[in-house]
Amino acid sequence: MARGRLAPLPLLPLLLLLLPPAGGAAAPPPAPARTPFQARCEEAALGARAGFSSRAEGYRVDNGLSWRTLTTMKRGVGNGLVLGLTRAESRVSVRVDGARLEDADGVFECLVPQVDVVLFYPPMTVYVGSEFAPGTCAYREILAHEMRHLKTYLDWLPKVEERVRVRLGRRFAGKPLYARRGEGRALLQSDIDRNWMPVIRAEMLRVETLQAAIDTPREYARLSKVCQGEVQSIIGSTRPPRIIND
Repeated sequence: MARGRLAPLPLLPLLLLLLPPAGGAAAPPPAPARTPFQARCEEAALGARAGFSSRAEGYRVDNGLSWRTLTTMKRGVGNGLVLGLTRAESRVSVRVDGARLEDADGVFECLVPQVDVVLFYPPMTVYVGSEFAPGTCAYREILAHEMRHLKTYLDWLPKVEERVRVRLGRRFAGKPLYARRGEGRALLQSDIDRNWMPVIRAEMLRVETLQAAIDTPREYARLSKVCQGEVQSIIGSTRPPRIIND
């Protein structure tokens, strides 16, 4: 498949508290009063939001490549023979925007974050070796196995969407982002790139554990014997076939 700790946001100098003198046991000073600029930003930030959606753009079945070609395409399978293969590449689209307010001196600004994340699968490809003609028992068995992989990918998308949406909401919804004048959007984009893209990628990679649970030695042994030995008679090998995802 192709394509966290949050970066600290810069604070306005007027929000910093004074440290007590060295060696002193002075009580902490009272919190500074909220400035008019902060009040404006916090009111505007009621409109801050972070949206997350996902979609899959379908799939196609390709019966034009031989099992030898599929085996070459899927590297690292040892001596296994790849009779079927499901290829899925997840992608992420992120749009960041937001209204910007400046303080009276024009030194600082606050941004009302508007974050939209879309996680999607472009059309996936399900390969079945060309030696297995559509309509035959072997073809149906291989395709049925690949449909399990396909369904696992599709079922995983809404789970990732739900988890990441909640976390994004806690981070951005209703909260202004403070920065020096003209730097707010760049700071927001950096936060997304450095801290949230790795989170999304890690969530998507978790699906591979589920995919591996489909491709068990027991399943390979079963597929090598289905259809009264049709699979083995076609590939002419005693090695167990592999019908896998990528």
